[in-house]
Amino acid sequence: MDVHKELDTRGLNCPLPILKAKKALAEMQSGELLRVVATDPGSLRDFQAFAKQTGNELVEQQTLDKEFVHVLRRR
Repeated sequence: MDVHKELDTRGLNCPLPILKAKKALAEMQSGELLRVVATDPGSLRDFQAFAKQTGNELVEQQTLDKEFVHVLRRR
């Protein structure tokens, strides 16, 4: 997967990972991929809702130990 930008939001709680992702996506071109690494378990649900509300595609979600990885495609 060719990720164009990566965000480290480890240690941040809701809504900060979403807010940082929203800002990063606004600076990206349509079709580019953003990878967000978070430690907030609520981020799984938050990123699903965020993708539905904004029209950005949630390409992948993974749980690796205590980290949650979200990959979004800019609409």
